[in-house]
Amino acid sequence: MPFDLQPILKGQFLELRPLRAEDLHDLYAVAADPLIWEQHPAKDRYKAEVFKAFFREALESGGTLIAIDAKDGQVIGSSRFHGYDEEKSEIEIGWTFLARSHWGGVYNGEMKQLMLRHAFRFVNIAIFLVGPQNLRSQRAVEKIGGVRVGSRPDTGGRNSFVYEITASALAQQSGGGPLPHEDGR
Repeated sequence: MPFDLQPILKGQFLELRPLRAEDLHDLYAVAADPLIWEQHPAKDRYKAEVFKAFFREALESGGTLIAIDAKDGQVIGSSRFHGYDEEKSEIEIGWTFLARSHWGGVYNGEMKQLMLRHAFRFVNIAIFLVGPQNLRSQRAVEKIGGVRVGSRPDTGGRNSFVYEITASALAQQSGGGPLPHEDGR
């Protein structure tokens, strides 16, 4: 079964759904905060023209999910599935950003848990590429169980640390048995 890059995922604190063209204004309202991007390689993504290019690419990727706060229905950020590799049984999760009002709490953790549980229906490994100077994102990935396994260039050619979470590690972390796979793995 092919990887479903644009599911609707619902948790206690947020909902993730496929990004739509009409989400530009609401998502840019979040992304316009320069502090979100201060450690990111694309430090100028808060600028309207830069963000519009990012948004267009996000739509074209076919794997971007918008994050909506479950309690008030407000857009709070987005994340993306990318680079599905059936042979390696791997998917990348990335391009994540959240409104600063939702940092340091339950939102990123729940977003990643929802995305990982979905991903592990199709693959055994989720990877995250994080810039070497992006300490905040490195800590966030480590907090959800990511293990740094090396480095490689990202899609923009910039060197990035590679973090990995496996289906079995997530199952152990959550205290349960193996996560179900569609193909019985």
